[in-house]
Amino acid sequence: MDIFAWLTDPANWSGLGSIPFQTLMHLLYSAITLVIAALIAVPLGLYVGHTGKGESLIMGSVNAMRALPTLGLLILLVLLLAPRISNSLAFVIPSLAVLVLLAVPPILSGVASGIRAIDRSVIDAARGMGYSTSEIIWKIEMPCALPLTLSGVRGATLQVVSTATVAAYVSLDGLGRFIIDGRAANDYAEMAGGAILLAALAILLELSFSIVSKFVVSPGLTRKQKRPAAAEQFESATTAIQVV
Repeated sequence: MDIFAWLTDPANWSGLGSIPFQTLMHLLYSAITLVIAALIAVPLGLYVGHTGKGESLIMGSVNAMRALPTLGLLILLVLLLAPRISNSLAFVIPSLAVLVLLAVPPILSGVASGIRAIDRSVIDAARGMGYSTSEIIWKIEMPCALPLTLSGVRGATLQVVSTATVAAYVSLDGLGRFIIDGRAANDYAEMAGGAILLAALAILLELSFSIVSKFVVSPGLTRKQKRPAAAEQFESATTAIQVV
């Protein structure tokens, strides 16, 4: 009941530091992180997937980022930048940096894997029709790689949203603020409320990606296109004749 009372308390829904404000800040940090990560990962994924070069070096180096301790790296970067930057950027830049390192691997893997999964006969047919390299990338490879690309972006989004709570360790806003402040004040209702809000946000984003994927990705790529009713009736009749 204490958790429900905290979540429904009007004081927590207005002003700075409120639930809407901290949610907005959490989404802002996450969005900036994903944009920066996409600007890094998509070109690298296109290069690796299209040329097949540097796969072991680039993919291996990027995947090694997954093993980096996010909180430890965040504190290290803050200690290095704080003496050189006197404003809040000393905390914002390290927070975004560690989150970008977390978001790059799934996006890059999604783009590269999506392009490598394309049947090479499709690429050869495009070249035979006179498509240039840039046209093949943007008109053939990228649309065909879209399902795995979106999967990588979705994975990166969930990881970033769930990990962005570490920004609260260096006095930044976000939903992690409720968890940190609640722990400092031994207010377990606030801690649990912050965790529930974070989980709800992650679930909402997951559902949003599922809906967007249905509208953006071609049914032919997901192999979920609806079969014509006539074809289903013909197959049913054929099966019935075979049984008889």
